[in-house]
Amino acid sequence: MVHVRTDTDRWVDMLREHGHHITAQRLAVMQAVSHKPHITADEVAEASRAEIGSISKQSVYDALHVLVQVGLLRRIQPEGSPALFEDRVGDNHHHLICRDCGCVVDVDCAVGDTPCLTARNDQGFVIDEAEVAYWGRCPECHTHHITR
Repeated sequence: MVHVRTDTDRWVDMLREHGHHITAQRLAVMQAVSHKPHITADEVAEASRAEIGSISKQSVYDALHVLVQVGLLRRIQPEGSPALFEDRVGDNHHHLICRDCGCVVDVDCAVGDTPCLTARNDQGFVIDEAEVAYWGRCPECHTHHITR
């Protein structure tokens, strides 16, 4: 019988590679984020409790911190919003954010692999990440806004 690697297997390997313990809390947090991209820490705590029972908010914050640190999660914080977490890491993507309902969706970079990493004048910085957020109204909010 062939073993099919799961997301959990990948998460376990990554945590081990970075010298971190494998805990039910960390795995529950990863599962919560993988099931709902752009999730808040409070939503992660709620989903994790549903998965493993009791988990403190501090344990959720600690797990999120470690998982962002090792590169398994990405933390974004659109202006006026709590921090959001996603498991789409390792690529150059950006976000569309609705001004009305606050929904956040991924959008691939417009041209090439990393055009946003090429600043006109980097002023000596070694740039390794760029954050681009596109603000507007999602289709549902746009339609509702027009009909008002």
